[in-house]
Amino acid sequence: MIATADFTHLENAAAEDVLAWGIETFHDRLALSTSFQAEGMVLLDMAARLDPRVRVFTIDTGRLPQQTYDLMAEVHRRYGIRVEVVFPEAGEVETMVGLHGPNLFYDSVPNRMLCCEVRKVRPLARKLRSLDAWVTGLRRGQSASRVEVRRVEIDAAHGEILKLNPLADWTVEQVEAYTRAHDVPRHAFYAQGYTSIGCAPCSRAIHPGEDSRAGRWWWENDARKECGIHFSPGGKVEREADVLLKEILRAS
Repeated sequence: MIATADFTHLENAAAEDVLAWGIETFHDRLALSTSFQAEGMVLLDMAARLDPRVRVFTIDTGRLPQQTYDLMAEVHRRYGIRVEVVFPEAGEVETMVGLHGPNLFYDSVPNRMLCCEVRKVRPLARKLRSLDAWVTGLRRGQSASRVEVRRVEIDAAHGEILKLNPLADWTVEQVEAYTRAHDVPRHAFYAQGYTSIGCAPCSRAIHPGEDSRAGRWWWENDARKECGIHFSPGGKVEREADVLLKEILRAS
């Protein structure tokens, strides 16, 4: 069983070997999750070289920039991969926007967490219920909340399926080097100074000297820069967001 298996032998393995092990072990019960940022594109390129039939999925929040859709189309042309697109529940989005407006995320951190929950976290959870393992582009160097990410771990938040983070110990320089060496397609926003790319209204280019995550939810000063997919904010913010979500679910 996954919950009792020992994956320590993979902790020092190369990223390609971790990915190859996951594909060989889980076959079509494994899928790679990507938002088409640099790390996800590196993994997609690696996976396509290992198995052109690898499953890839993305969450379409309904607020993505056109450049993300352009890159999704490029993935199909380059690799022959038809990305599985997961959408939020239309009724939940409709209710949320009706109660709080289309740009509720600017009003408060709990409102932003609510938007992420409805548009990203809940659709992801629904998708992962059909899988035994998933692959992410998490790196320890991305933020303070990610420093303890392991290459392979049990995902307790999603039914204890396996979560593979093959690039956990990679640096941004290694990601860039792989991208250049293999001519991996790149999101157009990187050329405009973006270092972290998500929904269009919630991402911007960073200014000189800013942290690489500064362009995400830049109007938030002290909040943890996470959407809730990988890490929970905890505390009062999470409790307030939960109250707002319950209101949405009751009205949907």
